[in-house]
Amino acid sequence: MAVRRQRAKELGLGRHDNAVRYLGQDFGQLAEECRRSGTLFRDPAFPPAAASLGFRELGPGSSKTRGVQWKRPTELCPRPQFIVDGATRTDICQGALGDCWLLAAIASLTLNETLLHRVVPHGQSFQQGYAGIFHFQIWQFGEWLDVVVDDFLPTKDGKLLFVHSAEGSEFWSALLEKAYAKVNGCYEALSGGSTSEGFEDFTGGVTEWFDLRRPPADLYQIILKALERGSLLGCSIDITSAFDMEAVTFKKLVKGHAYSVTGAKQVRVDALELIRMRNPWGEVEWTGAWSDGSAEWHAVEPALRQQLMVKMEDGEFWMSFRDFLREFTRLEICNLTPDALQSRKFRKWNTQLYDGTWRRATFWINPQFKIQLEEVDDERDEDGGREPGCSFLLALMQKHRRRERRHGKDMETIGFAVYEVPPEYVGRSGVHLKREFFLANASRARSEQFINLREVSTRFRLPPGEYIVVPSTFEPNKEGDFVLRVFSEKRAVLRESEIDENFKQLFRQLAGPDLEISVTELQTILNRIIAKHKDLRTKGFSIESCRSMVNLMDKDGNGKLGLVEFNVLWNR
Repeated sequence: MAVRRQRAKELGLGRHDNAVRYLGQDFGQLAEECRRSGTLFRDPAFPPAAASLGFRELGPGSSKTRGVQWKRPTELCPRPQFIVDGATRTDICQGALGDCWLLAAIASLTLNETLLHRVVPHGQSFQQGYAGIFHFQIWQFGEWLDVVVDDFLPTKDGKLLFVHSAEGSEFWSALLEKAYAKVNGCYEALSGGSTSEGFEDFTGGVTEWFDLRRPPADLYQIILKALERGSLLGCSIDITSAFDMEAVTFKKLVKGHAYSVTGAKQVRVDALELIRMRNPWGEVEWTGAWSDGSAEWHAVEPALRQQLMVKMEDGEFWMSFRDFLREFTRLEICNLTPDALQSRKFRKWNTQLYDGTWRRATFWINPQFKIQLEEVDDERDEDGGREPGCSFLLALMQKHRRRERRHGKDMETIGFAVYEVPPEYVGRSGVHLKREFFLANASRARSEQFINLREVSTRFRLPPGEYIVVPSTFEPNKEGDFVLRVFSEKRAVLRESEIDENFKQLFRQLAGPDLEISVTELQTILNRIIAKHKDLRTKGFSIESCRSMVNLMDKDGNGKLGLVEFNVLWNR
């Protein structure tokens, strides 16, 4: 199964123009069946039922879900629309769910028609060909999924419980939120998060973070360039305690809440840099300098003032860049193709992606990836002082953590380290560095921090050569799947560190024709080894202990160990 999936991937399955049908559901076919039979679609995979809402605060019988009724838009208003006059930021007003991070990402999508319609396919409506079924395209861990939903939406007292449009008859945003909830298991799984998650799932891009207490000198230029390029931008004010969550500051900014950055402009008044923001709540706005109707606007020539104010939406406001740096603590920029933000010209980066798995392991048993940096960047620093180097960005993302929330699991704290390959191993394949190496050698580079976000990403510049990247969880013995992405300015080759030929030969002898080691085969192998050690007083390995070893290592869930799985066990 895994081999067939890998082959399909190599042929382009999972690219945006060839999305994977999520749970095997085919939008065209299902819609056609409904039209033919004259029924409206009801999704068996994500039914209008309590379990789709949540498990704790939105769990069956909780106060928040009391009195919830699932209704189709046709029951909520006389003339429901999918999208009216194009999608705008006012179509996204937050409901009773803490997913402002997701809504800030959706709001940024509306600034870019092309991006929006990659996620929200054209041609959907409540009029022509309506069959109670809609579909959206969402990126997940390296592939695009086509996700089908029915249009039953949770309501209370006749009003949508979660995201809704300001004027009430437009439903694309509520249905997109539902598709995202389906992919993550339920609505409650969307509570709390960082905007970059939404950004990446709507674009397949990669996010870079800026700490606004220590901003780079050219941050305003970086923002202007990012907006020009269609990158998505979000920002927030960190909270210092639980009391702060959604606390409103003296000038009406909300802490711990995600805003989208929707514009930037320099005005002639003292060459002042302004920035435009939007609050997904729609009504709470900044009241300081340059806010709507503030005195500062009188100094701006009327034509420009008119032009800057006319595109404003509810919940949107201008502020000076200086105030922005003072009030906000974090900025997230999602690069659609992670173009060198330092460089002044548009460039497409080379991208590579690897899937990996952590099994209960100590640091050196983690998967290792070899990266070969071959060509140096084109540009030197203005003063020509820098050594030639190869720029690349590493992004490590943990998979499926929101889905696991209902089982009490949450994001692990993750990061990675980069080591130089020792001279004796350069040019060799199958290098897997052992424990002694890590005890004796420091890393050449590492992720800026270990963090409990879905993804950690850091930009590096290292001399040409071979390096080993070791992604890991902060605490040992954690389990999980991950994706490692490498974006490089010039060509770089990434390979998972392979297993040497002698071991492969040994494995083939032990595993037999099916190339898998079963529980009983493992017991035979281990007990043969034990028998050779006359000094060990033991009855050998029981079938139970062999079964638990197989379960621990078995990545594809077939109850047997393949080559890589057996290699990790053997190394231990």
